[in-house]
Amino acid sequence: MSLSRPTGGDPWLRVFRGGAHAGLRLVCLPHAGGSAGFFQTWAARLPDPVDVLAVRYPGRQDRLSEPCVDRMDVLADRVTEALTGYLDRPLALFGHSMGASVAYEVAVRLEERFGVVPEFLFVSGHGAPHVTRIDQHPDHLDDEEFLVRIAALGEVDPVVFRSSKLRELVVPALRADLRLIHGYLPRAPRTVSAPITAYLGTGDPACDRESVSAWAELTTGGFRLRAFPGDHFYLVPARAELLADLTAQLAGRPTVSRAAASVAAHLT
Repeated sequence: MSLSRPTGGDPWLRVFRGGAHAGLRLVCLPHAGGSAGFFQTWAARLPDPVDVLAVRYPGRQDRLSEPCVDRMDVLADRVTEALTGYLDRPLALFGHSMGASVAYEVAVRLEERFGVVPEFLFVSGHGAPHVTRIDQHPDHLDDEEFLVRIAALGEVDPVVFRSSKLRELVVPALRADLRLIHGYLPRAPRTVSAPITAYLGTGDPACDRESVSAWAELTTGGFRLRAFPGDHFYLVPARAELLADLTAQLAGRPTVSRAAASVAAHLT
């Protein structure tokens, strides 16, 4: 597949900030049940040379009428395909919770299919995929049980419990996303060349330091872990600190980008 320049109206990507002179694109992948809007406020808080894009999963918000994707291979393939129009500049990937595993699979595909190595793979709130598994299938729980378990992580506003209409909007996407994660356990995980930085909340009931540290086994480019006070959604109250850490790492990347060199080879 040849690489093309960005075009407007892509259903898979929302561009919160895009500039002709940006030096890097940060692509953000939401959590289970989440949407691109979760990252909207990031654009104003990251340095101007960084474009901010977020992945728009089907089955929610303005893609509500589209069927959800509940297979990791399909979702990662489609996100990767959407990014082929944005590979003319270096990029970094940030994924939270389910989005961490999707970001990893996208990084694998970018490197293997296009020779593009992201500047960074930032994974947040999720253990490494080869050591992490959801034991109970989400479809074996009724809506009450399902939402109680999800709410324990902070992923659902309590108002959803009281509104049947909101449940109809939220639950299908949540179930599909957790079905995806339940069925995803790479037996022979591939390593990426991109350096991985892993983030977690110190009180996260969904993952612990040991499982998050296992991301180190999936990169040849170096590994770093940082913990913040908070639960699964530590990145909401700790947004300023998290974005400061991201900014520092992006600012310290090599002047000659590996991704830029790879893309240049494909475009010539």
